[in-house]
Amino acid sequence: MFETLSNSFTNAIKKIRFKDDEKALKKALGELKKSLLKSDVHHKVVKELLQKVELQTKREGIGRESFLQALQDNLTSILTAPGAKQGFVYASKPPTVVLMTGLQGSGKTTTSGKLANYLKLRGKKVLLVAADLQRLAAVEQLRQIAAQVEVDFFGEESEQDPVKVVKEALQVAKEKLYDVVIIDTAGRLAIDEALMEELKSVKEAVGPDEVFYVADSLTGQDAVRSAAKFNEEVGITGVILTKFDGDSKGGVALSLAHQIGVPLRFIGTGEKMPDLEVFIPERITNRLMGAGDIESLAEKTAAVIDEKQAKKISKKIAKGKFNFEDFLEQLESIKKMGSLKSLISMIPGMGNMAKAMKDLDLENSKEIKKIKAMINSMTPKERKDPDLILKNSSRKRRIAQGAGLTPQEVNKILKQFNNAAKFAKKFAGKKGMQDIQNLMKQMGGQGMPPIR
Repeated sequence: MFETLSNSFTNAIKKIRFKDDEKALKKALGELKKSLLKSDVHHKVVKELLQKVELQTKREGIGRESFLQALQDNLTSILTAPGAKQGFVYASKPPTVVLMTGLQGSGKTTTSGKLANYLKLRGKKVLLVAADLQRLAAVEQLRQIAAQVEVDFFGEESEQDPVKVVKEALQVAKEKLYDVVIIDTAGRLAIDEALMEELKSVKEAVGPDEVFYVADSLTGQDAVRSAAKFNEEVGITGVILTKFDGDSKGGVALSLAHQIGVPLRFIGTGEKMPDLEVFIPERITNRLMGAGDIESLAEKTAAVIDEKQAKKISKKIAKGKFNFEDFLEQLESIKKMGSLKSLISMIPGMGNMAKAMKDLDLENSKEIKKIKAMINSMTPKERKDPDLILKNSSRKRRIAQGAGLTPQEVNKILKQFNNAAKFAKKFAGKKGMQDIQNLMKQMGGQGMPPIR
């Protein structure tokens, strides 16, 4: 996510080595232009961005710092729609009603579930409503997603009138005091009159607080054009870009808000339910510049990790008492935060490591499956006290047999766990944060200079 664009900015910045070097500035802008166009940024947006960056850089005095600052300022400006909302905005009087719109295949139904999960993690009572009565099994798909993310569902498979369904759902939501109602509407393979008329009828019936258009980022500029058409016909308040983790170009995100005047509110960063991120222009610019996004990482962490439990775990780590039960508990918490690649990319200087973690899956990787099998073969006492196993060959053989592993594999996992616990204990000390910062500096390599 953003790798191509971020590399483009790095390469352009490297062209400027000395102050007041106009030739270097022209080379940097030329490099930027080629990269942005290749990354699917609309040519008008590219032209405007480069003009503004050039003017600001010259005004401040040509140099690497001024060029970087001009790029940061103008990227943020382009990513921000006028008077735009950011993230999820609740209505003054609940329930907040959200209409999810989009073409078939854009990931609209899955995104409805992701949004419900995002809100549930923030303590909201959410109702998912199936108003897509056109696509076969759409109601059942949403029912299963609602069960997966553990939110309530409203749908009637035998009903053919979506207006009737949404009216009944809204009545239920008011009676049962729901905070948010998310309505999944019908899509089509292409924009047509029947689709727009149905959406207008549903919109009129519920008077939604938000109308989100779900766009597939892999369709590039087609996503911008279809969002513009939906905005013209129905009126949308925000865009959610899906499949952004698979979009190596990423340029569509730079074009959307600027071209249609509607804010990009969320981006889908993976296939799992937690893989949905708030799109805040200043934070995205920081990530594009290689400066990470600590604010978003902190928010994700706060939403899924209990503060008291975190303190308890920290104390156990500091005392060297971290055990296998704690490990499983932390693994489940991390899974709720979304893809590791996305999380790592939020840490300053760790962009290159995020690429390497692209295919690491905490649920389905071979290593994690082996560790889980091993832990499940332990007694409750062994899980709480790893020292019972470390020097006991008969326990290791029993655990290996129960997990379908070799004794050598069990030894290897135990050694890794022991080393990781020692490593964590070191960072839990008084100088822990300084040690982590030093480590990150070493791993960050020669990234972009800091933005001031």
